Amino acid sequence: MNVAICEYGAGNLRSVAVAFERLGARLTDDVESADLAVLPGVGSARAAMTGLRVRGHEEALRKRFDDERPILGICLGLQLALDWTEEDGGVAGLALVPGNAERIKEGRVPRMGWAEVGDSGPFYFAHSYAAKTAAATAWSEGLVAEVRHGSFVGVQFHPEKSGVTGARFLAEEMRCLSLA
Repeated sequence: MNVAICEYGAGNLRSVAVAFERLGARLTDDVESADLAVLPGVGSARAAMTGLRVRGHEEALRKRFDDERPILGICLGLQLALDWTEEDGGVAGLALVPGNAERIKEGRVPRMGWAEVGDSGPFYFAHSYAAKTAAATAWSEGLVAEVRHGSFVGVQFHPEKSGVTGARFLAEEMRCLSLA
């Protein structure tokens, strides 16, 4: 399987790349033709959207979504797929998934560390904003942990930093794609 990781000038590209390489994926720079496009997640929303736009990834991701081709968003990548985020004074997202990202108002902020996601096990989280969307499919400590909408799957956790449970999640997503 060919996987394209969308570079936007920040983020956790290397750890995401290593996680997919361990699962046998071949990395490519071609976001349009890859079997899976990954929108990684570390950084600020405004800088990330600007980086995606400058590199042509914003348009490529929207086209992939319209063509019903798979996209995986990780952490900030999930938030960028929404209509809008409160981060950086308000930033328009890719609008692939209806909803917004709002600053976490209760509990620890930033929310960093391991937390359970439904019956799937513990995953590593590092975020200060959380998705508010009807497309949510899993939660962790009352916050959206996973979103599925059309060809987009987004997770608030970092599977690439979540050891065995993260590798299992990525392998299952790759398996599902290969069956489609």
